[in-house]
Amino acid sequence: MTLRRFLPPIHIHPVLLVFIIISFLTGTFIELMIILGIVLIHELGHFMMASAFRWRIRGIILWVFGGVMDTDEHGTRPLHEEILVTIAGPLQHLFIYMLLLFLSGNQFAPSSMVEMAFFYNTVILLFNLLPIWPLDGGKLLFLIFSGLFPYRRAYHSILLFSLCLNVLLILLLLLAVPFTLSAFVLFSFLTMENRKSWKERYYVFIRFLLRRYQGEASIKRVHSIEVSCHSFLMDVFNHFRRDRKHTIYVTFPGNNRQAMDEMDCLHSYFHERYYQKPIGEIVRHVS
Repeated sequence: MTLRRFLPPIHIHPVLLVFIIISFLTGTFIELMIILGIVLIHELGHFMMASAFRWRIRGIILWVFGGVMDTDEHGTRPLHEEILVTIAGPLQHLFIYMLLLFLSGNQFAPSSMVEMAFFYNTVILLFNLLPIWPLDGGKLLFLIFSGLFPYRRAYHSILLFSLCLNVLLILLLLLAVPFTLSAFVLFSFLTMENRKSWKERYYVFIRFLLRRYQGEASIKRVHSIEVSCHSFLMDVFNHFRRDRKHTIYVTFPGNNRQAMDEMDCLHSYFHERYYQKPIGEIVRHVS
């Protein structure tokens, strides 16, 4: 085993470097290092679980508002794998609690530092479990939606839910609860991230389809889809689900049906480029 399997490349965002310099000048360096240490342990939890499933991982990125594990896996791994990888991060906070209890009991660290770490560990854990994309709570909610709905509908639903919740929390900060600038900045940042994700939703869905076309999708069972012969390929793809192989039944006038495999649909879209051709014509051409 290589060292990279246990310690991935860790990249520090340039803006975070600026904050580190500011922390030196303002006397908050220890506080910032405690926060970054907790975030790094959290992300290493994701990394270790993902490595156990042999995911393709570029590294861990630390930035001002937290961290992220940079991976090439996007909706192609089995649902249970993505759930385990997602919850592996929050579970690391339990390990941090045990470590802090050990340090406080043996007086290996100043009590003020241990109390500060307890506080930030709790805040980061609770914040990360909020059902807001792309926090772990939001990712778990998306994975639940993915098990219930087609992929595109699930992705749209989590983004809309997350965006509405962000706006609601910002309004609460402004109108109903004591205002804190840090919370306002965090939720404003998440709102901008949700808005950016919403703008890129089509490309995320195309990437999901392309990975299926390349044979990288996890398949556990067959799911049938019934569409009209006048439907387009994108209408069919809107019914695609994770962990499913799809058999498409094209209905013609007179209730005549003809079956088509999902790979034929994907090939017709990505290779033949039948973007605006009714699937009734495509299925006759394929057969």
